[in-house]
Amino acid sequence: MTAHNHAIVWVDHRIAKAFFLGLDAVDQQTVHADLPTEHLHHKANTIGSGKAHADPSFFPRINDLLQHSKEILVVGPGNEKTLLLKFLGEGQHSLRGREVRAEACDHPTDREIIALGRRHFHLGEPTR
Repeated sequence: MTAHNHAIVWVDHRIAKAFFLGLDAVDQQTVHADLPTEHLHHKANTIGSGKAHADPSFFPRINDLLQHSKEILVVGPGNEKTLLLKFLGEGQHSLRGREVRAEACDHPTDREIIALGRRHFHLGEPTR
């Protein structure tokens, strides 16, 4: 993968799609959370909240992908993007020298995510 200064990451609790944007090329990498099950159901009279436990390696693996990006846009539904921003801003994961923003975004296609990133970073359309 070539180094790109701009990255857009779509994230929810199960998957993160990172798109690295250049003037003519886009590289993509995907990180899957290691969750014990896809669906949990809370049953009456049982102990526990019925929520899946988070994968403690999920955010660190996303951070590893973003090490060489100077500008990062994090998008996605819910508050997972906010949790990722908080993780990226803490201690050893410092965002020092990097511009990171978040934006709400439901479930767009990969092409829509790339187009959003190009608009955000003012990259325009790739030349053909």
